[in-house]
Amino acid sequence: MTSITDKTLQDLQFPTILETISAMCNTDIGKEKALEIKPFRDKENLLQSLHQTSEYVASFDNNNAIPNHGFEAITNEIKFLAIEDSFLEVGSFKKIANLSQTVNVLLTFLKKFDDYYPNLNQRGLQVEYTKDIISFIDVVVDKYGEIKDNASPQLSEIRKSMNLVRGKVNQSFGAALTHYNGLGYLDDIKESFVQNRRVLAVLAMYRRKVKGTILGTSKTGSIAYIEPEQTLKYSRELGNLEYEEKEEITRILKKLSNEIRPFLPLLKEYQAFLSDIDVIAAKAKYANKIKGILPNITEERRLFFREAYHPILYLNNKEKNEITYPQTIELKQDNRIIVISGPNAGGKTISLKTVGLLQLMLQSGMLIPVHERSETFLFDRILTDIGDNQSIENHLSTYSYRLKNMNYFLKKCNHKTLFLIDEFGTGSDPELGGALAEIFLEEFYHREAFGIITTHYSNLKMLANELPYATNANMLFDEKSLEPMFKLILGQAGSSFTFEVAQKNGIPFGLINRAKKKIEGGKVRFDKTIATLQKERSKLEKTSLNLKEEETRAREESKKMENINVKIKQKLESYQELYDSNQKLIYIGQKVDDLSEKYFNNKNKKELIGELLKIVEIENSKRKKATPKEKKIIAEKKKEVIKEVEVQIDVIREEKKTKKLKPVVEKPKPILKIGDRVRMIDGRSVGSIDNIEKNKATVNYGVFTSKVNLDELELVEAAKK
Repeated sequence: MTSITDKTLQDLQFPTILETISAMCNTDIGKEKALEIKPFRDKENLLQSLHQTSEYVASFDNNNAIPNHGFEAITNEIKFLAIEDSFLEVGSFKKIANLSQTVNVLLTFLKKFDDYYPNLNQRGLQVEYTKDIISFIDVVVDKYGEIKDNASPQLSEIRKSMNLVRGKVNQSFGAALTHYNGLGYLDDIKESFVQNRRVLAVLAMYRRKVKGTILGTSKTGSIAYIEPEQTLKYSRELGNLEYEEKEEITRILKKLSNEIRPFLPLLKEYQAFLSDIDVIAAKAKYANKIKGILPNITEERRLFFREAYHPILYLNNKEKNEITYPQTIELKQDNRIIVISGPNAGGKTISLKTVGLLQLMLQSGMLIPVHERSETFLFDRILTDIGDNQSIENHLSTYSYRLKNMNYFLKKCNHKTLFLIDEFGTGSDPELGGALAEIFLEEFYHREAFGIITTHYSNLKMLANELPYATNANMLFDEKSLEPMFKLILGQAGSSFTFEVAQKNGIPFGLINRAKKKIEGGKVRFDKTIATLQKERSKLEKTSLNLKEEETRAREESKKMENINVKIKQKLESYQELYDSNQKLIYIGQKVDDLSEKYFNNKNKKELIGELLKIVEIENSKRKKATPKEKKIIAEKKKEVIKEVEVQIDVIREEKKTKKLKPVVEKPKPILKIGDRVRMIDGRSVGSIDNIEKNKATVNYGVFTSKVNLDELELVEAAKK
């Protein structure tokens, strides 16, 4: 059973994650539910929640997008329906029908695509599918949310009568308007509406001359609003019918409310189901934003977060266009506790918080920003002591508060616990506090708990070195600038760089030397040795990174060249195919042109048809029968090549236009003779002139001959004399 306190949630900034997810929900109920997310207490429900979120993330990239799950809350409608003899207004039924329709669409979709969304469908199977709610409401309410005329026979009759009476009202009012307007009794506006009734705008001086009821006057008193006497009786009749309509609508809504009331538990389920989907969708959107995935969850006691990002820091840095450095951390049975040391502002606390927050998010059904090869198991408890926890209300010092916290740790800590302690042992005398911290650490170690602590205490670094299943770690620093590199290195304690940092910040060298003499020489030597080792490690790390980057670049360039080669080969093949195809079409076209000329001269249809048939049969004998699928592939391929060629042609045309714009000194065009080798202007194929008649030449291309205007030819090589 997982038990994680509110203090741990606050220490690891879990509420900030919930606020971001809540903001991504579409519905108010979803937003409230998102803020109430807590770590799951049982593994089965947790895994289902994780898989549901993972499936929703997958829906963003496949063609079967999950339908809309948005809805208007029906919380008040549910409360009203629970009261006996109450009835809902027409707008409420429209909301219920929409809710029911949304659920039905979603349930049908999830059932159809169970292969893609098995865990989401599992949630859907808990909800009953029915069209009855929609059917009942459809009888009464139209698509605009109004009561239908045929909702009942009585309402139908009432509305027919109302339409007739309205016609009489308009007819009688129109007659009165024409009459009094002709007499000049009306103002320029002629008519208006008062108390939702049509009235004449009568000039005040003529109000006694107009028969009817005065329903009001203008602000200045210059106009009297009178309902004509002819219209009055029809208006009264219409008023009575409107009252009857209202009574009938109330009766219909009461009946409909009683029909829907048995579905009250189902409507609650519908709202719960859609708001659950809303939260899952918001978690999926958040996962997309932080590049979250579902790592492998194992039974083996191992936490391995590779290239893990702190999600809050990642999003904040992304907004500022700053880099977030990932961390790789591993805890396992034979490496249970990591002691991180090194100077402040190097990222120790972030590393510790990253592990805690990601584990917490995962155990709350959220995907986390780690490498896909990462894995972890589930903890029963996550215990934290992070930040300055001075309790003003209880008048406790930081150290007293931390001791109370350590006491709680000692009560709860076991082999299924992850503990995270920042600045372990601080708040008291360094020697005494360090000794007590050492005892606590030994106790946590013997209980086989997993944990990460940050400290400056040398005795804790030495203890981590001595315990077989604990390890030291440090945050890498640049040896020259002493700037943090935000990279966690396991296996070596970190120097606090106390004197180096002091020197960098301008503290006089003489004072630093005096400080060194004040403390034990052994401790300085120990810290100096650690600092030297760290500098060496930092150099190696930089060299390794540079080599890796160069190797990656070389590999990418090689891949690019391979891809370019393949594409060039494919293009050449495609162009060759298109060229061959076009040459064949030119040849056929030439033959058809020759036949046309022959037919033009002899008008022999039989011979024409025979020759055409012969051409078709020769071409068909060369064809292979292709399946519809093959035809489609060939057509698409051809279309792509033609499109590509057209793009190239457009470029060439643009170049030619540019050339044409430049002033060109035209050379005198040579006179073409029989035997000259020529080609079409803008063409490539070269042929020789067989014959010249008037301004046309017969050009022999070897495979075929073609008649072309002399103006369209250019000389390639003159005939040899």
